[in-house]
Amino acid sequence: MATPKPVPSARETELLELAYAYSLSHGLADLSLRPLATAIGSSPRVLLFLFGSKDGLIRALLARARSDELDLLQTITSQYAEPPGLTVVAEELWTWLAAEERRPLMKLWVEAYGRSLVAPDGPWADFARSTVDDWLELLKSVQAGRDGKAAQARRTGVLAILRGGLLDLLATGDTARTTAAVLAALRG
Repeated sequence: MATPKPVPSARETELLELAYAYSLSHGLADLSLRPLATAIGSSPRVLLFLFGSKDGLIRALLARARSDELDLLQTITSQYAEPPGLTVVAEELWTWLAAEERRPLMKLWVEAYGRSLVAPDGPWADFARSTVDDWLELLKSVQAGRDGKAAQARRTGVLAILRGGLLDLLATGDTARTTAAVLAALRG
């Protein structure tokens, strides 16, 4: 039986939050411990002690990003007494995803998603799959008639619309065009 991970210390939590803020603006692909440690007021040795390795730190940062994603999903669904329906939730998700202030987080998400696909055995392992599972589960929870292959196909299509729109938005910065396209696809 695996031993549970100890509760992080206040310093570990503080450094993780600072490293997360750093990774939102600098990405993770070329993460180097020395510049990160300098930027957040620590040292590479402290980061290695707290997170075990650079890969351990990256896994902690990805878990932190995923926590933001899961908080979003919970926030949207908790606003309704009754499930609002797949289209309504998808439109709210799009509004959240497309907000200018979330571009750094969305870029980090895309980076981690892509790395998970090309480096499936590294610290990125299973990030993409877990993200898909999380989003499909949320969409299922708000979908009327959620059972069956047709319902599953609709959820998968909605997720593909959101993900594709997000990639296009991040590539072009054209919020009006991508929003119009996403909303047309969701309502069509």
